[in-house]
Amino acid sequence: MNTQSILDYLTALSMNNNREWYHANKEAYKNANTEFEALLSALILEIGKFDSSILQNNPKELTFKLVRDTRFSHDKSPYNPAFRAHISSKGKLPVPVGYYLMIKPGGQSFLGGGLFADMFKDATRMVRDYITENGEEWERLIHEPEFEAHFAVQGTALKNVPAGYEKEHPQAEYLKFKSWYLEYPLQDEELKNGEAFVAKATNLFRIMKPFNDYLNKALADFQMPAR
Repeated sequence: MNTQSILDYLTALSMNNNREWYHANKEAYKNANTEFEALLSALILEIGKFDSSILQNNPKELTFKLVRDTRFSHDKSPYNPAFRAHISSKGKLPVPVGYYLMIKPGGQSFLGGGLFADMFKDATRMVRDYITENGEEWERLIHEPEFEAHFAVQGTALKNVPAGYEKEHPQAEYLKFKSWYLEYPLQDEELKNGEAFVAKATNLFRIMKPFNDYLNKALADFQMPAR
């Protein structure tokens, strides 16, 4: 897989973020997108060795569009110069949580896991309730040495513990959260060799899997809102 072509295309798009350039370079986009899907195929196979629930995924169904919704943004650039994908047992849906990849040149790429979507109030409530009842397991997970060496739990959070939860609960700081996710930043240099990157990403996704499993147990009864 030619990951350099992905970086080259996205770098060029970020410098020429307009519809004219995008449409004039559709072939370059197709080539870069093909390489990104090949990268996802390789990741699925490797992740599948420790998480078989994701093996049925088709890479084409895991990616997100480059086109931005600019209606409520001061930035009117029509494209997000990034290739993004979410790999879970139900594809790219935010729940169940899975393994997230964003390639965006200039040191903005990262590997992710956990619950990024804080707009689903039911999901937030389910995770808070689960942490309340399973706090010791949560602490073991996030302080496991290999996990702690690579990740710290992030997320949008309230200033105070929400109503209905004990302010003195041992995991009170995490009960303030509305989302719970992990991010591992990547430099462009780490993406230039596709095979080496797949090996590194696979190992990091393996380390984050118990965190994802914990959240997915909390979210077992979650239903995506009907559109």
